[in-house]
Amino acid sequence: MLTQLALIGLLIALLPLSYVLVRSSRDKYRKLVWITAFLTLDLIMFGSFTRLTDSGLGCPDWPGCYGHSNPYAAMEHIRAAETAMPSGPVTFVKAWIEMIHRYFAMAVGVLIIALVVLAWTRRRELKQSPWLATGVLVLVCVQGAFGAFTVTMKLQPIIVVTHLLLGMALLASLIWLGSRSDPPRLVPRAAGRLLWPARIALALLAIQIFLGGWVSTNYAVLACTDFPLCNGEWVPRMDFRNGFTLWRPLGMTADGAYIPHAALVAIHWVHRGFAFVVLAYLAWFGWRARRFEPLARHGGWLLAVLVLQLATGLSNVVFDWPLGAAVAHNGGAALLLMLLVRLHYNIGLATQPASVMEQAADLTTRPADTARAS
Repeated sequence: MLTQLALIGLLIALLPLSYVLVRSSRDKYRKLVWITAFLTLDLIMFGSFTRLTDSGLGCPDWPGCYGHSNPYAAMEHIRAAETAMPSGPVTFVKAWIEMIHRYFAMAVGVLIIALVVLAWTRRRELKQSPWLATGVLVLVCVQGAFGAFTVTMKLQPIIVVTHLLLGMALLASLIWLGSRSDPPRLVPRAAGRLLWPARIALALLAIQIFLGGWVSTNYAVLACTDFPLCNGEWVPRMDFRNGFTLWRPLGMTADGAYIPHAALVAIHWVHRGFAFVVLAYLAWFGWRARRFEPLARHGGWLLAVLVLQLATGLSNVVFDWPLGAAVAHNGGAALLLMLLVRLHYNIGLATQPASVMEQAADLTTRPADTARAS
């Protein structure tokens, strides 16, 4: 079974690998980094689709499905489980959703292994430490382990949220790696004043992603059924102790009782309230970033994605948690993270020594000079 699963992951990864490796361009490493980052974003969104369709236990073992590499081979077991519990988590469709997610994750792992190989074999040409790519490989291995724990520990909320946060950390690491592989940008020295605001923005977003994941994995999206009030009140009755007890089974308190509705309200209300803090700060930061030409495009995209996040977040409440809006909301959080990491990296260039900035200026002007000479 393990051999079959490995072959499936390899076959899926062959398409992007072939696109990069057969091309004659010399920046294969850079192209592979950005393709892997794009597919990691897709994987995060498909992971949210898996969670939101209750497919996380579609195959209740790991890494296969009832000991098989695909749901077709496990048909007998799946039908038996579905017959025994018709409203349970195991169905043929959910099994396929879960296994496709795993296949996709294995393919991303193969791409990251290829990145590490390129990083070590071309380390002199790339002029950057191959340990950076190796660290990403370690991170994806830890992420895979928590993917296994998500299943074996029956969707325990803190495990699911950790799995989400590790996926976001993997995406951020790939964006940073891709940014380092791009030619340096000429960033005005004055933009360096935004370095600490960028770090604060990343910290606030990380907290909000945790809170959003905590809402999703506890199924607390509809704990407040109206907006801007919560169940007709500005400050409803809430149970913070049970709501934010981290180590407990899904749907239960730490004492083994069913989790009260007031705890779900507390989870939802905190995420909603903190969202306005993050929204206001990121909007300010994006507006400031637009003042500097090399940062303006990403700052503008940051403002646009914030509008998308507000719209999808509200639609989850107003329109009773539509699947498309919920998946888009998760994807929007990942896009915000990508943009902030990219902005943070480019802002950091403004604080580099003058020699680095001169190299950036040379790389920026060289194509234009070459064109004029021809």
